[in-house]
Amino acid sequence: MTSPSPSELAAQLKKLGFRVLPDQLEDFLRRAKKGRWSTLAALAEMARLEEIERARRSLERRLRYARVGRFKPLADFDWNWPKKIDRHLLERALTLDFIPEGRNLILLGANGLGKTMITKNIAHAAVLVGHSVLFRTASELLDDLQLDSSELLRRRLKKYARPTLLCIDEVGYLSYDCHADDLLYEVINRRYERRSIIVTTNRAFKNWNVVFPNATCIVSLLDRLTHHADITVIEGASYRRRESEQEAAARRKQD
Repeated sequence: MTSPSPSELAAQLKKLGFRVLPDQLEDFLRRAKKGRWSTLAALAEMARLEEIERARRSLERRLRYARVGRFKPLADFDWNWPKKIDRHLLERALTLDFIPEGRNLILLGANGLGKTMITKNIAHAAVLVGHSVLFRTASELLDDLQLDSSELLRRRLKKYARPTLLCIDEVGYLSYDCHADDLLYEVINRRYERRSIIVTTNRAFKNWNVVFPNATCIVSLLDRLTHHADITVIEGASYRRRESEQEAAARRKQD
């Protein structure tokens, strides 16, 4: 049997779907020769390199798919700022123990109290351990579902039913037409008792009829959303307002 040249072997490996070895083959062969690796040791190292690369690519794909975006780490969160916050519940949520159970998490509170920051930290942690995650604002999700084609709508609903964790941010910041509650209900119903949802909202549930005027299924929607859910209320003044005041005070000192 004629041995292929390194370039020929690299091309064959690339055709077979290898990610690392084709570009590092000569260095790999040099290390194997220098280290006097056995055939088994060489194969084990080959598998290790490919496994690392595939895990890296998988993580990149999940991060792109999730669209979590930029966020501050929870280490920067001032737990003492809110007047009311269930730190124990939120830190437990960061362990992701609610995901295998298909439970939901609902963060309710005024603007600027860190609801989105906390949600993004949980979403990012879930991606890192291998979960599929989607992070969308309520307006992005509902705009994405406003379709004339029933077949295309069916496929989009499947997209939102599929991830292990769906994060719906800013429910209540805008009002929607009378069809929006039906679409949100479909998303929640398809995930009900199967996969987890995190919702952030600035409105108490009793006021969701303002967000979804003339809604026909708001009671059923909330019933499914809150049935297996941890609901936590955060109260206090806005972090953003505090930061703006601190920045203004710092500028006055410089002047």
